[in-house]
Amino acid sequence: MTPEQLSTTIIDALTSLVEAGTITLPDGVPAEVVVERPKVKEHGDYATNIALQLGKKAGMNPREFAQLLADRLGDADGVASAEIAGPGFLNIRVDAGAQGALAPQIVAAGTAYGTSDLYAGQKVNLEFVSANPTGPIHIGGVRWAAVGDSLGRILSAIGADVTREYYFNDHGVQIDRFARSLLADARGEDAPEDGYGGQYIHDIAQTVLAKHPEAATLPDAEALETFRAEGVDLMFSEIKQSLHDFGVDFDVYFHENDLHESGAVDRAISRLRELGMMYEEDGATWLRTSNFGDDKDRVVIKSDGEPAYISGDLAYYLDKRERGFDRCLIMLGADHHGYVSRMMAMCAAFGDTPKVNLEILIGQMVNLVKDGEPLRMSKRAGTVITLEDLVDLIGVDASRYALARYSMDSTIDLDLDLWASQTSDNPVFYVQYAHARLSSIIRNAVDLGVTIDEATFDPSLLVVDQEGALLRSLADYPKVVARAAELREPHRVARYLEDTAAAFHKFYDVAHVLPKGDEEPTDLHRARLMLVAATRQVIANGLGLLGVTAPERM
Repeated sequence: MTPEQLSTTIIDALTSLVEAGTITLPDGVPAEVVVERPKVKEHGDYATNIALQLGKKAGMNPREFAQLLADRLGDADGVASAEIAGPGFLNIRVDAGAQGALAPQIVAAGTAYGTSDLYAGQKVNLEFVSANPTGPIHIGGVRWAAVGDSLGRILSAIGADVTREYYFNDHGVQIDRFARSLLADARGEDAPEDGYGGQYIHDIAQTVLAKHPEAATLPDAEALETFRAEGVDLMFSEIKQSLHDFGVDFDVYFHENDLHESGAVDRAISRLRELGMMYEEDGATWLRTSNFGDDKDRVVIKSDGEPAYISGDLAYYLDKRERGFDRCLIMLGADHHGYVSRMMAMCAAFGDTPKVNLEILIGQMVNLVKDGEPLRMSKRAGTVITLEDLVDLIGVDASRYALARYSMDSTIDLDLDLWASQTSDNPVFYVQYAHARLSSIIRNAVDLGVTIDEATFDPSLLVVDQEGALLRSLADYPKVVARAAELREPHRVARYLEDTAAAFHKFYDVAHVLPKGDEEPTDLHRARLMLVAATRQVIANGLGLLGVTAPERM
């Protein structure tokens, strides 16, 4: 019995009490009852405070209300007991048979277990990484690659139609600096004071020269244009390949420059003028963002006629909405925190709802530690640690898991020695090892002739405490996925997997899953094997949401 199924059972019990005239609920029976795991396992399998919420509304003492509900639940299928605690809490124990019945349901559902239609019909645009095409992806961008891709998988799991989008900032001064850096390298000169350095600049410059041997000797303007066009394209291709190798692919690669060349900026300004949100002052064009919580109005077109940076934001947001996206999620680094209020004001100026149609997620820094010391130097990029650096040190799986395992709000200090180790102290190894061990049990079961068969499965045999704890952990998985999606917190899935792996190891320490020696397979062996198969499926599903492999052997 899952928490959702128990919630339905409680709702049915409340409904029957109302229909019998035993209680009166002025607002009617609630559509949902929150059921949680108690912190102290001796208190039962699940607990609810529904009697505290409804007792006074029904004109009754909460404990009296709880007693009526407990008596009705005691007769419900799948409920072993319901006991009152404190001022009116209900502690509920589930029948072993009802609890164990979940295992074959998970096996039958396979990869679909944990999915839902919570966001069915919603189109979500998820923009993340969006690094400037002036260098390899640095460690902050790598965090967004791992978290963003995992969030996309999780949102898809609850029914959303997710489009992953990468926004290339290929319009502005950073591209000029990049082109001048390439040209300087090609001419054997020092990098510009405000330019870019590192081995990758030399590599790209040499690639451009191989294709255009005369490029370095052209007049400055013509040479810069050659290195700009070729260099950005090469860097763009390298970034896409690096992300692909990291297991991250985007549906749309959107170029900022296209907004300015297509007339999208003018269209956005015209729309805002129609809405009465623009005005002219001091020769400039302004957006009334202060009407919607921003600390001041923002210049959109400067007095010299040039578009301000926010002009691209206006055009890009409108473009996304015109493409039919209900929700636009943007992931940004900590240095963009001051950017949020103006973006939300922009959303409201278009007549949309901030934090619904537009959400901005801010992530914190990542620090790498090796041999107890901060790691700051890159092989290729000089002072910036890149995606390739991290993967070289600990691999793709560990990188993705480590970066997705922590709340976006927290700064991460990654101990590279720990994440490269093959010990239970390494969280990703611990979870992957559990999956490999589960897979090994199933392989051995085949050799011993023990089969997983729902027709002969007897859930009432799973009565050991550790079996119940593991089943309750498996039952929590759909709720964890839904919560991770709604809160935009992929780390909840990672922490859940670690808890479930721990519950499995405790179960395996006490449960005799397979027959030994000349022992004949029994119904208990088959029941426990079904639980093993269900656990393996859940761990594989969870790792899949994080973009981490589920190995069969380790």
